[in-house]
Amino acid sequence: MQKKISTLPFNGTPEQEAKLKEIIEKHKGDPGAVMPVLQEAQGVYGYLPKEVQIMIAEGLGVPVEEVYGVSTFYSQFSLTPKGKYNISVCLGTACYVKGSGKLVDEITNQIGIEPEECTEDGLFSLTACRCIGACGLAPVLTVNDEVYGRLEPKDIAGILDKYRA
Repeated sequence: MQKKISTLPFNGTPEQEAKLKEIIEKHKGDPGAVMPVLQEAQGVYGYLPKEVQIMIAEGLGVPVEEVYGVSTFYSQFSLTPKGKYNISVCLGTACYVKGSGKLVDEITNQIGIEPEECTEDGLFSLTACRCIGACGLAPVLTVNDEVYGRLEPKDIAGILDKYRA
């Protein structure tokens, strides 16, 4: 599955940029510096937009293609922002067999985004994950750290309303 790239405008702050420059400076010259810089940069920004990847490439003196290659290869990196409420639907075998795909469809219908996207207002983001280890509650989704299990598509509206309030 190819990673989606954010279409939302980049809203980095001067404070975030200063922190990123510190991170780059700390790792400059280290072999394999791209990986730890990306990890720390994602901690600062919450994701890795192209503007941040370009700053990293220029700061480390490596091709932007190398930075992009690492950020798209490893699943820990996200190229899209996360919303205030990140909805993660488990698509592991137990959840999928019990209908988690229908949950993704219902969420997409209700908030208008696909997996790996964020609503324009920044309230919700949607991700699809593999097993979260709650197979006995299948199908399962999480909103940030809150787990919801034994769900049906009709349950989605109530869950979303809780976070909209």
